[in-house]
Amino acid sequence: METTACFPLLLLICSLSTAQLQTESDNDIIPQGKQTESQGREPTNASHHQQTCTQDINAVLREMSAALGEQRVETRHLQRENEAQAAKLRELEMQKTEVDKLKQQLQAQAAELISMRARTNVTENQVEALKRDGEVKQVAFSASLLASGSGTVGPFNTHTTLVFRYVVTNIGNAYNPNTGFFIAPVRGAYHFELYIGAHGSASHASGAVLVKNGEHIFIAWEHQTSGYGSSANGATLLLEVGDVVFLRQWVNTRIFDNENHHSTFSGHLLFTI
Repeated sequence: METTACFPLLLLICSLSTAQLQTESDNDIIPQGKQTESQGREPTNASHHQQTCTQDINAVLREMSAALGEQRVETRHLQRENEAQAAKLRELEMQKTEVDKLKQQLQAQAAELISMRARTNVTENQVEALKRDGEVKQVAFSASLLASGSGTVGPFNTHTTLVFRYVVTNIGNAYNPNTGFFIAPVRGAYHFELYIGAHGSASHASGAVLVKNGEHIFIAWEHQTSGYGSSANGATLLLEVGDVVFLRQWVNTRIFDNENHHSTFSGHLLFTI
């Protein structure tokens, strides 16, 4: 492309040289009387001008060749710079891509950290709740009817609440030895057992009922005319917080107890719900 662009310049130089030669030739025309003498000098001048034109053309060509060489060198230099800049641009684009990936990773890690913190808070709350539940879960009691000595309770002409005063175990303090009531501290499944007995009598049996919030659940009953008779029963109950469980002596019955603790009332929490 560079060589093609230089041809018009070369043609222009040649035209100018030819015009100059023609002008000089025209200036050399002399009167007819002196044509013979002028014609004798004309070939020499024409040859001289042609030689000068050729030298000028060669000089121009050499200058153009030198300029083209410099342009080629500069072009190659610019190409190398462009290639270097393109490589730097690709490297910057790769670095930008890597930075974007790092940003995404950091964002993902930040989100994961927030999630982990949230899960940690939930876990800590659960641990605290489990600690509290663990304290509440430790619910168990067992008590005997008489606080001391030996004796028979009843008969009564109505159902009567039994108060088991000799407390062996009362973990969680859910049983009250002054009222005979067990009050559920947490929602859950509880198991209760009752054992009662009395000496035989023709007119009086021995019996007690497991009561939940005033509702009769199970009864333990025994009646014999001589000797000693006993009975037992038990139940697993679903209790809400504040539910009350106790034993009620059946009307016109008797219950015996002494230092050997024949008649007892026990219960414990199986699990919370």
